[in-house]
Amino acid sequence: MIDRLQSQMQAMQMLSRAQEVTANNLANLNTPGFKADKLFHRILTEQIDGEQVSRTVPMQHISLAQGELEPTGGTFDFAIVGSGFFVVEDDGQSNLTRNGRFQLDSDGYLRNDRGGYVMGQSGRIYIPEFFHATDREHGEARLEVAKDGTIRLNDEVYDRLKVVRPENPSTLERRGNAYFTVPGTSLIQQDPESEVVQGFFEKGNVQSLSEMTDMIKNMQMFETQQRAMRTTDEMLSQATSALGRF
Repeated sequence: MIDRLQSQMQAMQMLSRAQEVTANNLANLNTPGFKADKLFHRILTEQIDGEQVSRTVPMQHISLAQGELEPTGGTFDFAIVGSGFFVVEDDGQSNLTRNGRFQLDSDGYLRNDRGGYVMGQSGRIYIPEFFHATDREHGEARLEVAKDGTIRLNDEVYDRLKVVRPENPSTLERRGNAYFTVPGTSLIQQDPESEVVQGFFEKGNVQSLSEMTDMIKNMQMFETQQRAMRTTDEMLSQATSALGRF
């Protein structure tokens, strides 16, 4: 009966963790480039006092499914079609992100909404000429970004967006809701297959209906386990009282 209580408690802990993951996904429903977390369970077997003991362990992974592209027409809004990531330098650290809503600061550096520097093949992307450049035909600066990330100002090449991908996507680690990282730069490689689309940004890949359904199911299963635990506790109390009479 003690084993039953332990099993029910473990189930409640896993359901509580699943609810936390679902709640975080829903909270980031409108976060550009957000990738949802998914929870699954793995059965691990280990030797304890010479006996094989199996236990269920909750595991978490990041869903890298493509999010919907939202058109903005913005010069510095970019989306990636494929498995690649933009590289952003923030607080001296190199981060990966799918959020391509960038802007040019007053000094001419391309930055994200957190103030991080967007990286190109030559380092930080720097286009100060944008503010005073004019196009002979249209009278204003014309900045275009090709599918391979090449940045042109009035047809002159300035840099190319650095788009990379991890060799093993399962090694991706979340750093807040905006960034990802991998344990070791050797695990990152250039991604020539992904395409950059200008004037769009990628919406989060959270499926709101599915997440709400999961949340309701988790609540129902948690309540079921609570009732089962109370029943088990009552049975244990009755058994203890009966034994006390002898």
